[in-house]
Formats: sequence, C-alpha cells, structure tokens
Amino acid sequence: MKNLDKAKEEIRSILDGKEYQMYANESKSIFTIWWERAKEWIANQLEKLFPSLESASHAAAGPVLIAIIIAVLAMIVVLTLLLVRVQLRKRKYWDNKPFTSMKEMEWTYQTHLNEADRLSSLKEYSLSTRHLFLALLLYFHEKEWLMARIWKTNWEYYDELQKVNKEWAERFFNIALLFDEVTYGERIVTKEEYLQYKLQVLEWLRKIEEGPNNAAK
Repeated sequence: MKNLDKAKEEIRSILDGKEYQMYANESKSIFTIWWERAKEWIANQLEKLFPSLESASHAAAGPVLIAIIIAVLAMIVVLTLLLVRVQLRKRKYWDNKPFTSMKEMEWTYQTHLNEADRLSSLKEYSLSTRHLFLALLLYFHEKEWLMARIWKTNWEYYDELQKVNKEWAERFFNIALLFDEVTYGERIVTKEEYLQYKLQVLEWLRKIEEGPNNAAK
C-alpha cells in the first residue's frame, strides 16, 4: 500500500513539475498554431471564392468556418469511400473466367451475336448480355488483339488489350463489368439495360470495322 501511495505521489510530482507543464504547453501551442494556420488558409480560400463575404479573417475565429471545415472533411471521407467501393466493385469478379465451356469458344463471334438476338426475343436479357460480351471477346481474338483461352480471366484479357490500345482496354473494362455481374453476381438485366449494352457493343464493332481511328471515339 505504501509503495502504491509512493508511486501516486511520484506521478503527481511529475505531472505538476515545471518540465512537464512546459512540454504540455508547448504541444498545445503547436496544435493551436497549426489550427489557426489551417483556419486562416481556408478563410483566405473562401475570400477568393466569395469576395462579397465580409472579412474572412473574422470567419476564421467563428463557428461558421469550423462548420465548413467539418463539412469539407466529411465530403472527402464520403468521396474516398465511394472511390474505394467503385474499385472493389470493378475487381470483384475479375478473377473468374468468361468462357465456361469449349463450345462457347468454338462459336464465331457472329454466332454469339445471333444467339444474343434469339435470347433477347425470348426476353432472356441476362443470357443475351452474356453472348454479346463473348461475341466482342471472340472478335478481338479474330483480330489477334488478344488470345482467347478457356482458362483466362477478364483481367488477363484487359492486360493484353492494353498493349494494343489503352483506350480500348478501358472501354473493354467497363463493358466487362455488367457481364461479370450477370455471370457471377446473378444480376438480372432489364430490357433497357440490355438495349443500352447492345448499343455499346455493336457500335464499337461497327467503328472498328470502319477503321481503328473511329473505334477510339
């Protein structure tokens, strides 16, 4: 018990000591300086954006600026979370393989397009979306922009296409998203989504046929 009381006295003595108080005050003063500088900088930016505001230096000491800082920080956090969510969504299914059988690879891209039309007439829009994507993939294979293999993933196809044309690779990336969600995420495609998807695929194929320069537009 005496040892415990002695330890308490020593801790109290340290906390009340001059050196500790100087350190605490110095830390507090550094934080205060940073805070004042941050508020002053934001106040100056507000003054530039909104010249009609009264003195921005007055706002720096008031609750209005603090509210603005909190709002900006909250916005940054929300945007960061959204970006992370988008990236995770993009990569979620990319380790899966688009071709599930040799039969799908043996078809020509035109056969897949015909099958997509047949399925869409039956209102099987999810399956039709799948065949549209496989048609695009096999078309690129015929052009020798990538090598279609049953064991390859969309990520590998994307990497191959990047070596040919980076803009095409990015477009392929976005088109592959819906395919992956339909095939592996069991997403149900609506008629409107399917028609928009079909337009993207067919329009791209048409522009490629017209010439490489048109395909990038």
